[in-house]
Amino acid sequence: MISETFSAYAVNERNSTIQPEVLHAAKRCFIDWFSATTAGGVKMPAIGLQAAFAEDMDRGMARIIPTGRRATMRTATLINAAASHTVEFDDVFGPAAYHPGTPTTSTAFSVADHLGADGLTFLRAIIIGYEISTRIAEAMGRPHYEYWHTTATNGSYGSLFSAGTLLELDEKQFVHGLGSAGTMAAGLQQAFREDCHGKPIHGSHAAGVGLMAAQVAKNGVTGAKKILDGPVGFGMAMSSEVDWAKSTEGLGKSYNITEITVKNHGCCGHTFPAIDAALTIKKNYNISHKDIMSVKIGMAKSTVAICGGKSHQTFFEGQFSLAFVVATAFVKGRVRLNAFEPEALTNPIISNLAEKCKVYIDDQVDKAFPLKRMAHLTVKLRNNETIDFIQETRKGAPDDPMSDEELEDKYFELVSPEVDLDVAQKLLDDIWRIETCDNIQDLYIARNR
Repeated sequence: MISETFSAYAVNERNSTIQPEVLHAAKRCFIDWFSATTAGGVKMPAIGLQAAFAEDMDRGMARIIPTGRRATMRTATLINAAASHTVEFDDVFGPAAYHPGTPTTSTAFSVADHLGADGLTFLRAIIIGYEISTRIAEAMGRPHYEYWHTTATNGSYGSLFSAGTLLELDEKQFVHGLGSAGTMAAGLQQAFREDCHGKPIHGSHAAGVGLMAAQVAKNGVTGAKKILDGPVGFGMAMSSEVDWAKSTEGLGKSYNITEITVKNHGCCGHTFPAIDAALTIKKNYNISHKDIMSVKIGMAKSTVAICGGKSHQTFFEGQFSLAFVVATAFVKGRVRLNAFEPEALTNPIISNLAEKCKVYIDDQVDKAFPLKRMAHLTVKLRNNETIDFIQETRKGAPDDPMSDEELEDKYFELVSPEVDLDVAQKLLDDIWRIETCDNIQDLYIARNR
């Protein structure tokens, strides 16, 4: 059974030697998660969740990012997971359109905090959670992403295996935990086809489901052993092209955590190739937004379905509007979080250019999705020249990665508005050597502003 294969891997990996490149990748993922969680932790829905779970606040050992406020392990997991998925700056596993850091690292951090786990065990939990959940997500194939939100569904497994690693589940307990997590895995795309908090709540749900599944399995609660590949299991119910054989190829030899995309723009990752194309055209052809008469943006079918709208009246709408983010790239030369503040959303120059952008499904781009994230931009200039440009990748992806220095720049950009610079620098230094940390509680986390 596939559940037994993954469970055996998780137990074996817990005692194996971590390859240097895998260890480094895990630290990068934690830095990236902390960055996104800090920025999202001061916004809704994280603020609302703290109020909703008031009885669980200010007790327990787990900490809320970025304040360092204490909470129970479960509530800290729910709040941090929602926060990490709020500002659309969290990491991505491209082949599955999945954000593994949100459920996996949020759970690992809260459980490690609660237990006082050492840094190496914490990183190992992240690595195992990423590996199994990304493999399941990729195996589910493109049809799964027609209606389901991959982070909400497959994220349950990332949370389960990160929590289970720290709670020291054995193989049988992992199998039962998988059964419990799988039957609760859910999250519909309608949640981010509208302006609401549903998408970050999906991350919260996945993290909570996985944590619960690990906890109850540890205490003897059983789950369906064939929840993944059974005749009415996860694969059959949520995909028409599931490939379980692919999910275990190279398991324990290759590591997907080294193939993670680090987001370079503060919006939906589907839009990134189009943004990168606009920035390349702007630079290489030395044009101004004033030179542009019209822009055609060719994307994959899924991208058009999710980000094809032009409305950008709110923070959420702006982040999910291809027309708006491409116009912003041409006008401002970058798309960061301030691109979605009220003054930017109502900027007449950006809005006028967004109206000149037409989004359509490009066959070449669609066929490549999700393994390759491409964009096809056709820009007509006022001098009657036409620029036709195909963007083959997106910045931050494995084939065009962010350097450690660029990742640190992103960290300070997102963390510094909430945390004093000297505190942020010390925390960053500590994370880079976290494998030597005896207790995660030694990481100093406190908002100073």
